[in-house]
Amino acid sequence: MMSWSISWSWQADERISTITAVEGGIVVSHGLQMVLIESDGTIRWTIKTPFKVHSMDYHNGILAALAAHGFYVISTTDGSMLHDGRSTYGGFTDVLHRPGGGWILTGKAGQMHLFSHEGVGIKRFQTGKVRRLIGWLDREHILWQSDDGTLWCGRLGNNYSKRCLEDRIWSWVSRLEQGRLLLQTSSGEIWEGVPHPFGWDYIEKLQSDSLEPMEGIRCGDGWWVLGIEGSLYLLSGLEGEDKMILGQNMNLGDLLQKVTADSMVTATRNGLLRMWKAPHLVDSERESRFQAAAEAALARNWDERKAIFDRAVHAEDEGRLSLAVELYQALGRQEDVKRLLKRQKEGGE
Repeated sequence: MMSWSISWSWQADERISTITAVEGGIVVSHGLQMVLIESDGTIRWTIKTPFKVHSMDYHNGILAALAAHGFYVISTTDGSMLHDGRSTYGGFTDVLHRPGGGWILTGKAGQMHLFSHEGVGIKRFQTGKVRRLIGWLDREHILWQSDDGTLWCGRLGNNYSKRCLEDRIWSWVSRLEQGRLLLQTSSGEIWEGVPHPFGWDYIEKLQSDSLEPMEGIRCGDGWWVLGIEGSLYLLSGLEGEDKMILGQNMNLGDLLQKVTADSMVTATRNGLLRMWKAPHLVDSERESRFQAAAEAALARNWDERKAIFDRAVHAEDEGRLSLAVELYQALGRQEDVKRLLKRQKEGGE
């Protein structure tokens, strides 16, 4: 029988507003403070913030944080502020890192804002009001859920375009995890899908039980959903396994974050955070730890690489694709190289 257990817990001084995974650990925003807790429960750093942080994401040694109307980028090494004060009318609502570097932010006024990895503004796109950023299909195609519950895909190249995937209304949608989505219909059915820019490669109903998701993540043994009553449900475990429920009568809260393939964090708004680990996923954990260590190493080397990467991104944004290909090649970014070579064949869009 598969087993998950609480490895450690931590109590915040004030209400938790948001959490995000960082290098095998977790960053917690509570009150006007942010704290980075390592995978073993020790504290790496604590910083004060001018406003309450309501959304965060992490990539390559940098933490992106939204607070009040502003956008801040923070070093995960020591919590130092690298860039601050970017704001927009009405404020930002959601943030997601971009494959290959950079950030996409949504604003209350119905726009998406593209930033560099270091927090420098690049472009704005008219999208209409966005309920949630879903995830990237590649560096140019991003999915989001609009205010009316439909799913949209935007192409953020030189020629911006967007299209509605379908006219179906979803009451809740997870983030994109390993190319897959978990979705809930207005009637309460839970579906799983694999999207592409024009629709679905695959979509099917998983269950029709009365489950109200607060959040959903995909770990080494399948989809875990945090229900509105505060319990964790495994929706797609191994065939033949009994349905698994964690935290019954414990009120795990309404915040859930995947940390590695074998670890996840739940948190209550009142400040109780729990780190869950699964010994049966130890091999997956080892792979995830290697990945987390590689991310940390890349963060340390970022200053040495970012000049080349910045030149590649700028060359791409300006349409100088041959130069961009050479620079991405120098960084070993084969997926970006293939993507740009394909664009060149299609006419250099």
